Parts: sequence; C-alpha cells; structure tokens
Amino acid sequence: MNIVTLKPSKEKSLLRRHPWVYANAIDRVEGKPASGATVIVRSHDGRFLARAAYSPHSQIRVRVWSFDENEPIDHAFFKRRVQRAVAHRQAMVSRTGAVRLIFGEADGLPGLIVDHYVADRADGAAGRGQLVCQFMAAGVEAWKEAIVGALAAATGCPNVYERSDVSIREKEGLEQITGRLAGDEPPETIVTSENGVRYHVDVRNGHKTGFYVDQRDNRALVQTFAQDREVLNCFCYTGGFSLAAMKGGAKRVVSIDSSGEALATAQKNVEANGFDAARATWLDADAFKTLRRLHEEGERFDLVVLDPPKFAASREHVDRAARAYKDINLTGLKLLRPGGLLFTYSCSGAIDAELFQKIVAGAAADAKVDARILKRLGAGVDHPLLTAFPEGEYLKGLLLQVA
Repeated sequence: MNIVTLKPSKEKSLLRRHPWVYANAIDRVEGKPASGATVIVRSHDGRFLARAAYSPHSQIRVRVWSFDENEPIDHAFFKRRVQRAVAHRQAMVSRTGAVRLIFGEADGLPGLIVDHYVADRADGAAGRGQLVCQFMAAGVEAWKEAIVGALAAATGCPNVYERSDVSIREKEGLEQITGRLAGDEPPETIVTSENGVRYHVDVRNGHKTGFYVDQRDNRALVQTFAQDREVLNCFCYTGGFSLAAMKGGAKRVVSIDSSGEALATAQKNVEANGFDAARATWLDADAFKTLRRLHEEGERFDLVVLDPPKFAASREHVDRAARAYKDINLTGLKLLRPGGLLFTYSCSGAIDAELFQKIVAGAAADAKVDARILKRLGAGVDHPLLTAFPEGEYLKGLLLQVA
C-alpha cells in the first residue's frame, strides 16, 4: 500500500475538502508509487484523509479522488463519476450542440476536461457526436482507458479524440499528445449549433478542444443586446461573439484576430448561418495596435467585446498581465459611445475576480468615463465550481455600461 503522510497541521485544507496537496506539505511517502498511482493520504497522527492520485513530478503532488475511506478507486469508480457528470449536463444544459461534460475537480476527476460536440441537424453528418478530452494530470492519464470506456457508455458516443497538447502536462512529467482514442477520426470540422447559431468546430487543430464552450451563456447575452448596434469583437477567434451579435441583429460587426486561419473559419460561419457578409468586417491584425488605431481614427461602437487569451500563465506573470488587461480595457472603454456596453473577460486563473474588477476600474478612471457594472459574468452551469476549490474559477467577466 502506498501511503502519503503529511506534515503536522498540513491536513487543514483536506479537512475543508480542497482536492490538492502540494509537495511541501508532505512529510514522507511509504512505498514507491508510480506516476498516477493511487495513494492513501494520512495526517501526521495517522488519520485517514483521502484516496488520491500521486504525481511525482508535479508541485501538486497529490490530487484527491475521494474523501471516503471505503470507496475503492477502480473501473466502477470512474464509471460512477462519469455517469454523474453526464447526468448533470443532461439535466441542466439544453439548446446547444456543444457542452462541457467533465470539468476536472468540480466533477471529482481532477485534471480531466471533456467536451461533447454534436453535429447540427442541417449538416450532412447530422447527429454525429464527438467527445474531445484533455488529460492534464498523472491520475487521469493512468486511468485513461477506463475513463474513455465510461464516457462512451454514459453518452452513447463512440467517437473520442484526445487534445492533450497542453503545457501543463509537462509539469506532470507527461508528453503532449493528440489523436483518436476510440471510434472514427473526427471530420475536418463539425458544424454544431448554439442558441440558434451554427459554428464550424475544428476539434483536431482548433483552440482548446476546438471551441470556447465556456462562453456559451455570454454569447447569448451579447445576442440579446446586439439589436441595431455597431459591435467590435477583439480576439474574435472563429467569430463566436461576432456571429452571436449578427444573430441578434447587429447592423455592423468589426472583428479582430491575429490568426488568418481562424478568421477564414469565421467567414465560413457567416455563410453557414446565411448572414449578410456585408455586415461583417474581419481584421487580421494585432488587437492591441488595432484598438489604438481605431480610437485615433475616431471610430466608435455601441458594444465592445474583449475576450483575450490567457495573459497570466502563473502568479509570476500577474503584474505584466494586469498591464495588458488595463491597456485593452482602457482603449475599449474609449471606443464606446455614450450608453455603450463593454463585455470584458479574463481567463487567467492567476487573476482573481477582485483583481480583475480593480484593473477594469482603473482603466475606466484613466479613460475618464463613468462606467457601471451591470452584471458579473462567468462560465455556464456545465462549468460548476467547488466551494472548496476557488481555483476552478478561471473565467471572469464584467458587463459594463458607460454614461
């Protein structure tokens, strides 16, 4: 039996049901657990705390599977966890062909992300399902075969593709990897629907698992407010917010991204929805520079979306990231007409909601505008958050209105 014993008083976080143990909290390890092996975690006085996955290379040395001493970690365990996660989404999420089925720690499967895409009925591959997985920790990597089997059984979808091409795997001592895990190879793109909008999703080469599933509710909100507005969407990727705005009746949408390939897909999305292409302008350019240029040229908009990539990969990058967030929000606010709306986001886990709001408030002060927060924004109900694990809240957003 592999046993991890903690240093005195280091059990407090586990007693609060936080699912991680850092290397510096460990006193000793009995046995020789391999990467991903199940270990028993005990307090310094020998009390049982958890069953967990061991990662000898990561600073997060232990990730908890279960706080129940009598729950074995076996194939049946993963079948139960996957079934529970899928049932939650089936009960809570509708009107979409793209859903996050498993969200790591919040579903009791730390380090695992699974998205499910279903082709739109109007597409030739109607009803085709595609599961896309990211195995980002040693524990789920060790149980990959059991997890894939459980996913197919719980969803009825035989097609499973892996997108574990994420740098965090290197901290776990794992190589980045992509490829088919079960079923058929995914098509070049899957055309899926969300809130009445059709999107081409490239699960093999696109960002994340091919699409930003976490922004579904926020795209719907943009759609609600877009009627007769002129919209600017920065870091637009394949046009998620842009298409939502067009669906909502925006009269003009200007979209910026530095990937010509992503913009080409965005234009395919316009065609797939039958929208008037003349309403959309696509700029293959640096968003920072283009925001400043648009301001200098006197452009103004009624609604601006700022959804940049992660600026802070870790806490060491927070100061630099804060400057970048302030830069784009400062210019974004200046580009708004009176009464205009700013949808602004951070997906940097190291930037918490309080800090992000302070950054945006500083940008408003420097822009010399009066801005009101109408709504705090985040991911949807398919991205649940453990109360004991605030680190899971990576996506933060604000909807502001300028006077």
